[in-house]
Amino acid sequence: MSETATRRRGDTRERIRDVALDRFTTNGYDQTSLREIAEDLGVTKAALYYHFKSKEEILESLLAEASSEIDALVVWMRAEPSTRERRLEMIRRLGDITHGVPGDVMRCVQQNEVALQNLASTSLVHDVKVRLWEAAMPEEASIEDRLRIRMAIMTVLVANKPGSDLGGTSAEREAAAQAIAADLVP
Repeated sequence: MSETATRRRGDTRERIRDVALDRFTTNGYDQTSLREIAEDLGVTKAALYYHFKSKEEILESLLAEASSEIDALVVWMRAEPSTRERRLEMIRRLGDITHGVPGDVMRCVQQNEVALQNLASTSLVHDVKVRLWEAAMPEEASIEDRLRIRMAIMTVLVANKPGSDLGGTSAEREAAAQAIAADLVP
């Protein structure tokens, strides 16, 4: 396959994933069909099948990307001792991550929790929280410190939910979350 054809195939896969993620989040996973995704893209179902055989395969692809970025953050955090400065940097980086595909995927999974409960890999949201908590936790952390770290991580995740009843813009919610998280991080 030529480099141009490979790039186009990758671009098409990304467009499919973007449209599917938007539909899964807006309309619900169960209420979204491959036909609707194909129609949104202006392609045939056969063209869609060339890239993904099912909705589950599209979701798995999105989950893999989200997990990869979170894993990289966890690896970075564990590479050195968990100091307050390092925990604050992890919180900042988590805020950046939640603005991209991983944040969108986590929100999609949370919004479709019941519909996705039978898919093994959709425990992503819970697993992400646990991996981040464990990576940030110093061995000697008190119960209060453990709770503070968990709350700081949750603050960043909650603030980035679109259509939030918190009000303000996404940037305002992110700034508030970072300020609150900084106050919480031991």
